Amino acid sequence: MKEQVLKAMAEAARPVSAGEVATLLGADRKLVDKAFAELKKEGAIVSPVRCKWEPAKR
Repeated sequence: MKEQVLKAMAEAARPVSAGEVATLLGADRKLVDKAFAELKKEGAIVSPVRCKWEPAKR
């Protein structure tokens, strides 16, 4: 799920919320929230705007 979330975020090409990612993927919001939490811990996503996220630049 984490890879799908990152791919959807990259394709959006703008900061997105978890709800937007869930809609884009057609996935359960709870699964997306769990993936977001894991990605935040890993430092794979960053929040440039409140409540919006994008992949971290590595």
